[in-house]
Amino acid sequence: MKKVLIVSSSLRGGSNSDILAREVQKGALDAGNDVEYISLKGKNIKFCIGCLSCQKTYKCVQTDDMADLIDKVQNADVLVFATPIYYYEMSGQLKTFLDRCNPLFPQKNKFKDVYLITSSYDDAVNASDRAISGIKGWIECFEQSHFAGAVVGGGLNNPKDAKKQDDLLQKAYELGKNV
Repeated sequence: MKKVLIVSSSLRGGSNSDILAREVQKGALDAGNDVEYISLKGKNIKFCIGCLSCQKTYKCVQTDDMADLIDKVQNADVLVFATPIYYYEMSGQLKTFLDRCNPLFPQKNKFKDVYLITSSYDDAVNASDRAISGIKGWIECFEQSHFAGAVVGGGLNNPKDAKKQDDLLQKAYELGKNV
């Protein structure tokens, strides 16, 4: 049994990336894993101010929802990030979240496998490449971790279009089942 943390960064309830993240959750639960699903919607997450105090104290000087979230990231075996694609990149919410995970850099962390779930209006095969590259860049800061894969949903033009794509839902479910 693995401890799986799913972080959904869409601020729109029932969004396509959120639908896919929920399918990953179902698969991971069906496989017998301990799964926690977190939505960044409604979370108070301030921008990193770049003071680097966290590199010495292992915690951020700012007071917001990130202290609890950082603890969850640090203690998960598997991380799954879900994001809508805006202008061919991950959402600002996810980027801010990742930046605020800076206190984890000098510490020992459990997470090894890191996955990305994306949804985009554009159905080009490379529509999510920059977001994948961004996640890989974040992962490179953590020696114990690696990019374990992605589920990329393209051509999702309207909210809840992901619910109509059985093959995409199945890919997300299988990712969860095989974490």
